[in-house]
Amino acid sequence: MKNKDILSDSKQERCIILAEYIVDNNATVRSTAKIFGISKSTVHQDVTSRLEKLKPELHKKVREVLEKNKEERHIRGGLATKLKYSK
Repeated sequence: MKNKDILSDSKQERCIILAEYIVDNNATVRSTAKIFGISKSTVHQDVTSRLEKLKPELHKKVREVLEKNKEERHIRGGLATKLKYSK
């Protein structure tokens, strides 16, 4: 009988690796997914719900980075548009 609350070792490792990458690089979910070659949904699922159960203190750090990114995304979008039309 398999318990759904228990993650496989590889998923646990992946959660922690992704979270550490986001914290160390102030990375977005999208950029992290691109670097690791997995979907944005997987990254988001790992660093929000799964990580909270594994390492609550790391989860808190990741949440802070993701909140900061969320607050800044309109600025990044504006800069991308400016760059696009300045060429």
